[in-house]
This record gives sequence, C-alpha cells and structure tokens, in this order.
Amino acid sequence: MDTSFAGLDELRARLCRLGDAVRDSVTAARNRQSLETSAAVSHQTSADTIYAIDKVSETALVEWFSAHWPADEPVEVVWEGVDESNPPCFPAEVPREATKWKCLIDPIDGTRGLMYDKRPAWVLAGLAPQNGESTSLADILIAAMTEIPTTKQWRADQLSVVEGRGIVAEALNVFDGSRRPFQVQPSRAAHFDHGFASFAKFFPEGRTLTAQIEEAIWDELTGIGEQPSPTIFDDQYISTGGQFYELLMGRDRLIADIRPLVYARLDLDSPLVCHPYDACVWPILVEAGIVYEAPDGGFPDAPLDTTSPLAWLAFANPQLAELARPVIHRTLESMLR
Repeated sequence: MDTSFAGLDELRARLCRLGDAVRDSVTAARNRQSLETSAAVSHQTSADTIYAIDKVSETALVEWFSAHWPADEPVEVVWEGVDESNPPCFPAEVPREATKWKCLIDPIDGTRGLMYDKRPAWVLAGLAPQNGESTSLADILIAAMTEIPTTKQWRADQLSVVEGRGIVAEALNVFDGSRRPFQVQPSRAAHFDHGFASFAKFFPEGRTLTAQIEEAIWDELTGIGEQPSPTIFDDQYISTGGQFYELLMGRDRLIADIRPLVYARLDLDSPLVCHPYDACVWPILVEAGIVYEAPDGGFPDAPLDTTSPLAWLAFANPQLAELARPVIHRTLESMLR
C-alpha cells in the first residue's frame, strides 16, 4: 500500500473521477426520464427504499471501478443495496482478505430531493485501510463528495480530502465542463441568532418528540418568544451530504441528527435514520474546522456498513460547540431517558 501523500492523493483524485462518472450517468438518465419514472420504487433494502434513479448510479459505480481502479490497490466496495455478506472487490479476482482498502459509498445521497428536481444530491465516498470486520468510520483517510445538480443549476461542486492535507474544492460548470477552485469557509459566528440551525426530522416518525427537544434547547439558548420575530431558522435538506455542504459553505451553524435516539425512545423500528455510508465524508468537515461528534461526546464511530444507526452533531466552529453542547447534553438526557 502506497501511503505517501502522492499515493494517497492519487486515490483521492480517483474518488473524484468516480463521483464525476456517477454524476454524469445520473444526470443523463434523469434528463431522459419523467419525474414519475425516476421516482418509481425499485425495491426495499434493510437500509432504505431504492428508487429507479438509484439503480442508474449503481450501474455507473460498478462500471467505473471495473475500468479505472488501480489493480495494485485492490479494494472492497460497500454501498447501499449491495450484498454486504459478499461485497464486490476490484479487481474482481482479488479475494476480500487480500484487499488493501475498503471503500464505503452512497451513490446518491439525497435521492428524494433529486428525483423530484427539488435539491441537489451527492455522491459520497470514503476510503479506509482494510482491517476486516473491524474497519470503521474512524479509519477513513480519504473522502470525496460530488454534487449531482438539479436541472436548473449551472454549477456542480466537488470537495475532497486526504486527512490532514487540506480540502480540494472545485466547481464544475455543467455547460462547458470547465472547473475552478472555490473557498470553503464554515460560519465563524459565535452565536446562533438569525442563523440556520436544524435538527433532522425529515419524516413523520418521531417528528413531534424531535421538535420538542429542539424547542427546549433553543428556549434555553435564545429564549423562545422573547423577541418579536424568530431568530433560529430551520432547513430540512434530506441528505447528510447536503447538510455537510451547508455547514462547509457557512450557511448552517448547527445540524443535529438524533433520529436513532428518538426512535429508540419511542420504540420505533425504522431504518430511516442516518447510516455510516451517509456520513462517510466526515473527514472533510473536520479538515474545515467543523466540530463533528456524537450526541454524548466523542467520535460518532460505526462499522463501514449501510445499516448501523448513526446519531451525530455538527457545529460550524468550536465556539458554537462550547455554547450549545452543555444544553444539548442536558436536554437529551432529560427528554430521552
């Protein structure tokens, strides 16, 4: 395994080209199909519902790895919908125990928004040294996130990182194929007033309890009803990659996904939570100075799979984390015990 920066950076670039291939395949298919065709249900997995548009991305993913992944860096690849008891390896003749890397991918994160042309989706990929069943999110060294634009967008962004080496951020002009670098800058605000800060409540399940927790937190932090107009704004971007992007670009100050905790408290058996493949690009957040942690502190670790439930908090900067963390911890302890 080439662990030099040059070797790791080459793999980072490969993940970016993977993202390009999936993005181009999905946008081409979407442009040929009606909204109803893209939104048709293909099948159900233990992780999520698979829609027709998802199948396009999976085909592009397999074709790209077969044609472009370097044979001297064999990799096991796990994504939503794959048989995790026997995931594919590239080159195909290499057994899993002989691979050097494990790659966790969400081929389309944000399917629901994209298939109705409401919001962009993201191709997410995280690469970790192979350590068998014990390989976890914390092991990811290289990550790339590639935007799949809506039909009215002229620009699609891509961010990637080799841990500790800085973020590479490029904007693609979807009309002429040109690229240019852009700046990643999370919010430097020291408070939450008049900013976006959201708790994930995408679906009816658990929404009431989540909103009650959220209201209690903001009441202690800012005082609900004490000013003539609300000072905390909510935005439900149904995509973990999209949420990460909003933090990276300085648009959101806090995003919390506590669905696994809420569902456990309500005794709801639902797969509609964040999973490790949704969060596999977390090193990009950390590289930007965003505080990414578990609701009870520490790193939100999990196996590199598509089914383990994952709860997390992400603060745009350490000051916001120091301000809100004690309140969030107290509230969760009080309302979820």
